[in-house]
Amino acid sequence: MDSQTGVWVNQQLFAELTSSALQIPRLRAELAAAQEACRQAEERYRNLFENVGEGIFQTTPDGHYLTANTALAKMYGYDSPEDLIATLGDISRQLYVDPGRRDEFIQLLSENDLVQDFESRIYRRNGQVIWISESARAVRDNTGRVQCYVGIVKDITARKQNQDGLRRAKEAAERANRAKSEFLSRMSHELRTPLNAVLGFTQVLLRDTTLTPEQQENLEIIHRSGSHLLDLINDVLEMSKIEAGRQTLQPKDFDIYELLHSLEDMFQLRAETKGLQLLVDRRPDLPQFLQADERKLRQVLINLLGNALKFTTVGGVCLRVDHRAGRLYCEIEDTGPGITEEDIPQLFEAFIQTDVGQSVADSTGLGLPISQQFVRLMGGEISVRSQVDVGTVFLFGIPAPLGKAVQSYTVPSRERITGLAPNQPTWRILAVDDRLENRKLLVKLLTPLGFAVREAHNGQEAIEVWSEWEPHLIWMDMRMPVMDGYEATRRIKAQLKGQATVIIALTASAFEEERSIVMDAGCDDFLRKPFREEVLLNKMAEHLGVHYTYAASGRPAASPASPGGLHLESLNQQPQPWLQAVHQSALEADGDQILHLATQLEDAALAKTLRQLVDDFQFRKIVDATQQALE
Repeated sequence: MDSQTGVWVNQQLFAELTSSALQIPRLRAELAAAQEACRQAEERYRNLFENVGEGIFQTTPDGHYLTANTALAKMYGYDSPEDLIATLGDISRQLYVDPGRRDEFIQLLSENDLVQDFESRIYRRNGQVIWISESARAVRDNTGRVQCYVGIVKDITARKQNQDGLRRAKEAAERANRAKSEFLSRMSHELRTPLNAVLGFTQVLLRDTTLTPEQQENLEIIHRSGSHLLDLINDVLEMSKIEAGRQTLQPKDFDIYELLHSLEDMFQLRAETKGLQLLVDRRPDLPQFLQADERKLRQVLINLLGNALKFTTVGGVCLRVDHRAGRLYCEIEDTGPGITEEDIPQLFEAFIQTDVGQSVADSTGLGLPISQQFVRLMGGEISVRSQVDVGTVFLFGIPAPLGKAVQSYTVPSRERITGLAPNQPTWRILAVDDRLENRKLLVKLLTPLGFAVREAHNGQEAIEVWSEWEPHLIWMDMRMPVMDGYEATRRIKAQLKGQATVIIALTASAFEEERSIVMDAGCDDFLRKPFREEVLLNKMAEHLGVHYTYAASGRPAASPASPGGLHLESLNQQPQPWLQAVHQSALEADGDQILHLATQLEDAALAKTLRQLVDDFQFRKIVDATQQALE
């Protein structure tokens, strides 16, 4: 290299050194700025780490804290993060109430790398147990090995306590509901059982042909009053069952045509006696067989039609029925006084009556609330449209898919049974009940007809009598001391010869589900107390094939000019004012007044016939007969 080239190189080096020297202050400034930024970032992170309300942690895979913030230390009851880290050397054993709980947490982390809201119970430093919720992530190195776990912790003790409080409240409510149901079951039994004796023995006494007209009238009044009391009890119990959640849906296939026809028959006379028109309008394309809870549907329609006729004095009532898209629609329209807009919200409140409702006697104010609850249970809602002095419309729709054809129900004869038909075996009947009056009622009902009847006052005694005597049929009370009817039935039906014995449960329970319970125990059928004599006897005919003789077979036939067996020549001999009073009472379906007027007769046969017609609700026959006598 010559001297000239050397000079040039030295000049370049000097220039570069000079330039670098000039940049040193700038580089120092940039470095200082970067260091300050790092310090500020670290300070912000530290402030966030220390001041956040939730606990933040970093732990080793084997369960030691590496870092923790102040919030976590305070949450666990320690003075500082350093105190927490130094004290908790083994998290699994020292911290968790259930050490296996952390093992589950780590297992989940190893499988997913991220776990959120994992709940555990832990010990605070003072031994207090609290609930925490952890969310954490596993941090791995390049080889996939877990280096540490980082995450956050929330104290959820207050939430858990609220949940526990709600759970305890729910359990308390369920206990209260069970207690209410048990109370209702006991009350049902206690109220209906004595009524069974009252109504049953009046039926026995009404058989006595030696009774004077006045005595027979008194008994009939007792029977009607007892029946009315039973209706009121049933309404109150029905509402209580709904409130206790004891009502269940029991859908089955049924004949809607037959249901509507029976309702029309039931209410037609009541409508006519008030001078009202009753229309049942079903669409021509209404399917005959549907599937729904027929018993509840019938009760709803009876309540709504009964109310409509009760409050309507001019015009009429119309029931319209339609079926569309798998739902049954019912509409009940009347031309009654109407309901004010202010009163409509109160219609479905239990034990609350509107001004119009309070004007009618013999009402508990439960018919509409029960109907609404039944319709809701069936999947619908009753709505109301009304205009004062014009009328009211109640309407509802319920799911009712097409059903299978069912056999039509035949109404049993209301003629009084007088005995057993000849050429039958001596039917052996066992009456099982812990109450003497209930056993005696069955004995007095059945023995005069020709049945052989024996008694047992508990299930254990019933098994002994059954084993020795082998009755054809057992009327089994289900609630008894020593051994109840359920156990007695199971033991009898468990034996081969017990399969040939018909066992029918007699229960005072008002709960519909009682039927399935007694049938599961092995009973062949079910009858509630109080029962009607003809229903009990028809059950025996159904299961044993018993044949009866009836009072009608020995009665002389009524002459063509004597509707309902009322002798016109006898009526023609009665005073015109008396005839007019009977005629008017029959138009109003006032049975009590007709029975009172019958006591004024010297003609015992005519008085007895009137009582029979009133008992069978045959007011139309009385109207026709008295009308002819007055002409």
